[in-house]
Parts: sequence; C-alpha cells; structure tokens
Amino acid sequence: MKYLLASTLAAIIATVSTAATAQASGSSGTPTPQCAIGYVTGVGGSAQSFREYLATPDRDKYRFIADNPIQCKISDEGRASGCTGVTDLRREKVSVYDDVDSTTMAVVARVELEHGTYPVIIVVRKQDVKCEE
Repeated sequence: MKYLLASTLAAIIATVSTAATAQASGSSGTPTPQCAIGYVTGVGGSAQSFREYLATPDRDKYRFIADNPIQCKISDEGRASGCTGVTDLRREKVSVYDDVDSTTMAVVARVELEHGTYPVIIVVRKQDVKCEE
C-alpha cells in the first residue's frame, strides 16, 4: 500500500513538473511564481469553497475555516477527489500545478484528512506561494 501511495505521488509530481515547465514558457502578463516546487502559507481549498472564503467578510474568515474543513473522497488507490472545504497551510511544501485566474493558482499539497495525509489539488492565492530556493 505504501508503494502504491509513493508511486501515485511520484506520478502527480511528474505531471505537475511538466505542467509547470509548460506554464513557465508561456507569458500571461501576470506575476506568477516560475517554479515547480514552492511553499504556501495561507488558506487553500477546493475551487468553490476557496471562492466562497475569499468572498467572506474579513471578520468572518476564521469562522469560515472552522466551519468548512477540507474533506475529500479517497479511492482504493489512495487518490483524493471530490474535495470540498478549506484548510489553513503553514509553510506547506507544494508542487505548483496551474493558474486558475489572475490571482489564484492550483497546487498539489499534502493535506491532513480524516483518514490520513494525502496529496490534494487545491487552490491558493498566488501571493501566498513562495518558490523553493
């Protein structure tokens, strides 16, 4: 089972590295981290939940995080899908995946879920991503 999880993570990282390389060769006119691996400090989550979080007034953001923890379906192969909710990341190592829009991007992060820690594609603010040095 550990071998399967390790090979799944390796495949995701290889895919992400290819996507990040292709992304780095294009220019969208917006400041985007030009790296494959970075660190995120901030809130991230499923696309819909993250949009809702950003639309929440500042005074209610902490409560939104507490009331909407990230949850995903885990397949027999150990793949996370159908995620909802948000999570608070503290200098979490991520693989940069793709731009979502001018201010957000998708990354692959290891996220603590109910049944363990799994690699999950989540959306974060671009300004919260710092490239690995």
